[in-house]
Amino acid sequence: MRIEAMIAAERRELADLLDGLTAEQWEAPTLCTGWRVREVAAHMSMGFRYSLARTAAELVGAGGNIHRMTDRCARRDAAAASTAELAYFLRHHAEHPWKPPVGGLASALAHDVVHGLDITVALGLDRRVPEDRVRLLLGKVTLRSARFFGADLRGVELRADDLDWSFGSGRPLTGAGQDLLLVAFGRRLPPGRLQGERHHRFVAG
Repeated sequence: MRIEAMIAAERRELADLLDGLTAEQWEAPTLCTGWRVREVAAHMSMGFRYSLARTAAELVGAGGNIHRMTDRCARRDAAAASTAELAYFLRHHAEHPWKPPVGGLASALAHDVVHGLDITVALGLDRRVPEDRVRLLLGKVTLRSARFFGADLRGVELRADDLDWSFGSGRPLTGAGQDLLLVAFGRRLPPGRLQGERHHRFVAG
């Protein structure tokens, strides 16, 4: 499957999942610190809804701090849109050609997959991202990319227990491929999903 088709499928599947959430789940926290499900959903569609000029203006308004900008926009948009609209934004823009500033289409897929997992893992939902998407993204993991997302993988070997993949060298950290993808993107996971001597470094307190 071409990566464009993977992206479109991921967005449609996540839109369907969002449509099925309860009101309580929409207000629940996610793996993105400080964001509820509704903020993550709003952020996921920001690239579709904001023009380049508007994004630049928002960045200037945030003093050039992209993290402050995305947080402000997510909170504002989450408050302004209904949950049905937040799901619709993803479904309606399933084939939108948006890409992050670096990384191309693979980064666009990673943006959708990782933020989808931010929601489902935090909610305890057993959604398995299709293996071809997980494998593609795991193949893009580097020490440099991990550092960019705040993950220190020095002295650790990531070792998937559900597919043939490993990365790095050191003490093994094992788990499902999609959970290790979250680790590589700087997330701290709920207890019980990772195993290894140093797994506590990557578990939410």
